[in-house]
Amino acid sequence: MPAHSYPSTLEARLEGKSDGPQAVIDIAQRAAEAKQLDPGHVYAFALGDRVHQVDLTGPEHTGRPPRKSGTTVVRDVDSFMAYFDKHSDASTEVYADLESRTITAVLDAHTKDGARWGGHRLQLRLRPTTAWSTWMAQDGQMLKQEAFAEFIEDNLVDLVEPDAATMLELAESFEATTSASFQSGTKLASGQRQLTYVEDVQAKAGSRGDIVIPAVLKLALRPFEGSDAFAVTARFRYRLANQVLTLGFKIERPDDVLANAFDDVRTAIDSDVEMAVLNGAPASR
Repeated sequence: MPAHSYPSTLEARLEGKSDGPQAVIDIAQRAAEAKQLDPGHVYAFALGDRVHQVDLTGPEHTGRPPRKSGTTVVRDVDSFMAYFDKHSDASTEVYADLESRTITAVLDAHTKDGARWGGHRLQLRLRPTTAWSTWMAQDGQMLKQEAFAEFIEDNLVDLVEPDAATMLELAESFEATTSASFQSGTKLASGQRQLTYVEDVQAKAGSRGDIVIPAVLKLALRPFEGSDAFAVTARFRYRLANQVLTLGFKIERPDDVLANAFDDVRTAIDSDVEMAVLNGAPASR
């Protein structure tokens, strides 16, 4: 099949015309001088029968992105406010979401007069402290004496009542009686529990003793990094099964502690920004 050649646009325009050179001149003259649509930014010019537009604000010309975008994540209120003060304006919106424990600022939110991109965002994502995570990991768990004693020794710094010295002594008592058989537990008038044990059940006169454990533990824990410490109450628990003692604790209403800590963070931001902090989450993009 013979090869075909296709005329260029210019050749097509000249085809069938006797005054070919003049046609070239006519087309060249149509390349009008560029018009300033947005002086210094956008220009338009005609070439032949088509109009072309050049936007000098595009990243290919300026080396900069056309608008701010992306989500910056911070971990404390001071960092949030530093970025917020640099990039926010009067139409910025701020949302506090207790469920996800985040505070989000839409820095380029819609204005009253029109829409904006909503793509430049700042988010405070609160992270639990190591201490909070450590106590919550053992919440409701029943441990053998030695394991419980080690846990108390490792976390004495968080204990308020009984004090660290008392709890250390209690932990040492549990470590010293790991081979004992516990016979009974009695509730005392103070609310404490008295556990009775026998060191050697095979001997006729086995060594007997008592250990008194508190009814509750009072802790001072910071739920989130950068937050203040909160008073946390944990009920002491024990279980006797076949003369074997296991120990644990149950933290009272931990979700309320987290909610109160989050509310403190929200209040701190609300007092520093001009606009109201909305309860909820911004629209997805």
